[in-house]
Amino acid sequence: MTHEQFMKNLNVPSGRIDCVLDTDTYNEIDDQFALSLMVKSEKCNVKALYAAPFFNPNSTSPEDGMERSYDEILNLLTLMGEEELKKFVFKGSRQYLPDESTPVSSPAAAHLAELASGYSPERPLYVVAIGAITNVASALLMKPEIKENIVLVWLGGHSEQWFDTNEFNMMQDVAAARVVFGCGCPLVQLPCMGVASTFIVSGPELEYWLKGKNPLCDYLASHTIEAAAAYAKGRVWSRVIWDVTAVAWLLNDGDRFMFSEIIPALIPQYDHHYSHDVRRHPMRRVTFIHRDALMQYLVETLTK
Repeated sequence: MTHEQFMKNLNVPSGRIDCVLDTDTYNEIDDQFALSLMVKSEKCNVKALYAAPFFNPNSTSPEDGMERSYDEILNLLTLMGEEELKKFVFKGSRQYLPDESTPVSSPAAAHLAELASGYSPERPLYVVAIGAITNVASALLMKPEIKENIVLVWLGGHSEQWFDTNEFNMMQDVAAARVVFGCGCPLVQLPCMGVASTFIVSGPELEYWLKGKNPLCDYLASHTIEAAAAYAKGRVWSRVIWDVTAVAWLLNDGDRFMFSEIIPALIPQYDHHYSHDVRRHPMRRVTFIHRDALMQYLVETLTK
């Protein structure tokens, strides 16, 4: 790939695009919003949905997290009436990457490696990842040549102004993060604390804008309010729906939803900090979210 084409692929795409979503959908409540936005957006031609592993109180192991995420993807597609898309939902890794050179075999990684082989730098496949990056890193290790055929958009890590990178998606699999930051593919990072952390929603907003609009909106609103009530315990609350911002970058024509910058590719370290090398290939990092503009678009898309 020429430098000119590489830099072009770091820009927001124009027109209708082919894309896939790699998601730990059962981990929290924000993946559900992100997946729904991608499927319902007219710009996104969704080629596949991949279930990613995760381990927190909502799962008993990374494998269990992946299985629960797979089931939740199917549930969301039912709510949207997208039964045909269920044929393109794939189970992902049952464990995290053991090291930076050994892929973890899974239907998701194998499908992505094969699918991306049919694209090119001039017509890339947009890979949006909103969980541990294991599936994507495994596909890149299986077929390193696909790095020129994809643009990876990942919500992972924190901003450099934050005191560490001990963020849920990145901390689960630092080896995989190092693979995707270092392989040379066009990469767009949505940092969590300091950037995506500003994309919040509250209970009254969900009640007003989503409740009663359609089965999907009822589910998203109720699920979010119930989850928030469980941890807020009667206190005032708002909830970050981080993952929406990764999908929204694909829709960011004219910087209407966010600002970003080009920097040398960061180096995630195992001690949960970044290292820097100005000789590294470029990457794009989102720096600011226009919260109200994106929330307006999200509501309009989900309720139509």
